[in-house]
Amino acid sequence: MALACFPLGVRKLLLSHPKSKKPTQSVLYAGHVNEETRALPVIIQGGMGIAVSSWQLARAVSQKGQLGVVSGTAIDAVVARRLQDGDEGGHVRRALAAFPLPEISKRVQNKYFRPEGRGDAPFIPVPKLSLRPSSDAMELWVVSNFVEVWLAKEGHDGLVGINYLEKIQMATPSAAYGAMLAGVDYVLMGAGIPSEIPQLLNQLAKHGEGAINVHVDGATTAYKETFDPQSFTDKKLPPLHRPKFLAIISAHVLATYLAKDEVTRPDGFVIEGFTAGGHNAPPRGAMVLDDDGQPVFGPRDEADISKVAKVGLPYWLAGGHSTPEQVRAALEVGAAGVQVGTIFSLAKESGLQSELRHELLGSLATGGLAVRTDPLGSPTGFPFKVATLPETLSDRDVYESRPRLCDLGYLRVPYERSPGVVGYRCASEPEHVFIRKGGEPGELVDRKCLCNALMANIGLGQTRADGYVEPPLITMGSDLTGAHELLEAFPSGWNATQAVDYLLKAVV
Repeated sequence: MALACFPLGVRKLLLSHPKSKKPTQSVLYAGHVNEETRALPVIIQGGMGIAVSSWQLARAVSQKGQLGVVSGTAIDAVVARRLQDGDEGGHVRRALAAFPLPEISKRVQNKYFRPEGRGDAPFIPVPKLSLRPSSDAMELWVVSNFVEVWLAKEGHDGLVGINYLEKIQMATPSAAYGAMLAGVDYVLMGAGIPSEIPQLLNQLAKHGEGAINVHVDGATTAYKETFDPQSFTDKKLPPLHRPKFLAIISAHVLATYLAKDEVTRPDGFVIEGFTAGGHNAPPRGAMVLDDDGQPVFGPRDEADISKVAKVGLPYWLAGGHSTPEQVRAALEVGAAGVQVGTIFSLAKESGLQSELRHELLGSLATGGLAVRTDPLGSPTGFPFKVATLPETLSDRDVYESRPRLCDLGYLRVPYERSPGVVGYRCASEPEHVFIRKGGEPGELVDRKCLCNALMANIGLGQTRADGYVEPPLITMGSDLTGAHELLEAFPSGWNATQAVDYLLKAVV
């Protein structure tokens, strides 16, 4: 898109944005065009759920000249389960063949690939996140992040990003390294204060040891998660491309805090409002619920965009920006663009099971699709957006009939059992287990197992030995305006290209 297509304020922002330092050596393992010569993306396709923002979706958005984003959450389990299901189309194995350390990718493939699929057998487990991961765990984390980014970037030179949750800290260093081996262009992170990520990316780009502090409940000492690329690769490698980092935040004070120091300064911000899907920041002050049991958000929960602009870094608006008019309005107030999730989650390239996507579109067409902000559902304690759909965990009967267990554990919280000894607990695990580990009984109320449910959303839900099949749970934003307009234009559904064209038609 030509620079002249942008409003004057945005053109000034793009022209004045400081150039990032990049290694002069050619990028390792992935081709890159010079990012300094092209404008920032107007549209960021949100990183949604577990693999809802699939490599297919991110690739399609990227090929339209915008920022396609894959989800890094639980991608190790996703890749392992795709291999166990036979890797239809051979996509995972094609990416594994491109991994620069073939002895490692071969071990991953040999462990998980089932040429004929697994049939009705349960998926074999992947290692749980921990502060002392095994070599098998680290290899899978690095390789799986490489696979998803590599597939999204295959065959074109568009921008591809990966989204992580700050709440899931223990895999971040090795996961980011795997994405960087594939040449990822952007890293995005929310659900916390991602102050250590800029330095982490700087270190990993040089194959230096990367570390982040890990929050441990009741800690009497500091805990870190460390990843040493030199030990992992056992080779001398040229520098990697250092991706840009966008911090996903909901408050302008956090933008000011992160930008004031070069060590914590990101390359930009995504300002996410409380209408966005997935996890939301809790309302400021005491939690107040409306008559439907949803948190009440108010003016205090809205970021002051003018104060974010004064920080001087590019920013994108997210949550409730799903129409062409809203994109244009964002540009007119100085934003570089918008991040959009819901309309892409319903696109044909989305990772959602096709049956679920069609059911959601049918409900949308009849006006029956409702999205609630569940204040208790997530074991993180953060409010979580849930689409009400029969036969999912949004149905009270389905929720109450599910046995409580936690066998994926991505949202487990580390806690100190004794000085230097760490345990892990999750509010979605069996009640007696959680309480025995020191959890508070009140934290158990209405908690849902997001890890297993979100895997079920993409057709990779666990089948238990007793025949029980994990039910899904759909998350999306509460602003459905753009989805309604797209459905009116495309009654049988739309693809990512059509979604991008729709969003940009008022600004091109």
